[in-house]
Amino acid sequence: MTKINSFAIWGNTDKRMFWETLPRVLEWGKQNKVQPYLTTRIVKQFDDRSYPVINEADDFNNVNFVLTLGGDGTILSAARAIAHRKVPILGIHLGDLGFMAKVTLPDILKRLGQVKAGTYTVSKHRVLESKIIHNGDAVLSYALNDIVINNGTTHRMVSCMVEADGRFIGKYKADGIIVATPTGSTAYSLSAGGPIVETTVKSLIVTPICPHSLTSRPLVVPDSSEIEITFPNEPAEKIGVTLDGQIFHDYDNTAIIKIRKAGYKIRFIDFEDCSYYTTLRNKMGWGKRGEED
Repeated sequence: MTKINSFAIWGNTDKRMFWETLPRVLEWGKQNKVQPYLTTRIVKQFDDRSYPVINEADDFNNVNFVLTLGGDGTILSAARAIAHRKVPILGIHLGDLGFMAKVTLPDILKRLGQVKAGTYTVSKHRVLESKIIHNGDAVLSYALNDIVINNGTTHRMVSCMVEADGRFIGKYKADGIIVATPTGSTAYSLSAGGPIVETTVKSLIVTPICPHSLTSRPLVVPDSSEIEITFPNEPAEKIGVTLDGQIFHDYDNTAIIKIRKAGYKIRFIDFEDCSYYTTLRNKMGWGKRGEED
């Protein structure tokens, strides 16, 4: 394991709990001689300017890991900033609901101690790359959880053709289409009726949102697939593309959307007593009978 001597703090500064937790984390760093770095967003709202700052994405290369304080949305935004830089994320859950941030606030100092001692593992999670071709331009974007295609703000059903590796899958007429990673299978895709897929399974999930036909069901394909979505019969209105529920773009019906796995993965710090299935049971009540407490 890498010797731990620095870490970055990435947090949801809108949460009161973040500001209550930050001093504890900084004190832990001081006592354990592990240098904390703060993001510019934190520094703007924090009186103490003595800490080094993450001014740009490449500054993540100066730290051993990134500590996120918030929820799943906080992790998704951190993952987008870290991108290909191979710096692992330790997610601390500050709210009432969340799946990706496995560590709860009462355990924060214990888990930080385990990281310092090297008693942790690192898991690698697939990322989606979307290439949107429109008016002769090609825009690349990335998502850890999912990419959602719908009719934007019109709230109409979207009609689209879906292919995988040049092979026709089908024509979907639905409120939208979700393409998710296994990591994102427990997010929007699950709410739309998609399957739960363990994060190590090499796959992508295509889930229609409220499809017009009952025969349009979720589909799991190999993660070597390139999925292409077009809109040949769609009226010339806006097509909305949302990445991880945080980044939104709109196009017209001439857009061609190609989705495949990215050339990098996002790393997460895990612990032996905090398995994927333990998280399913604890946060989703997985395997529990409805009448049990």
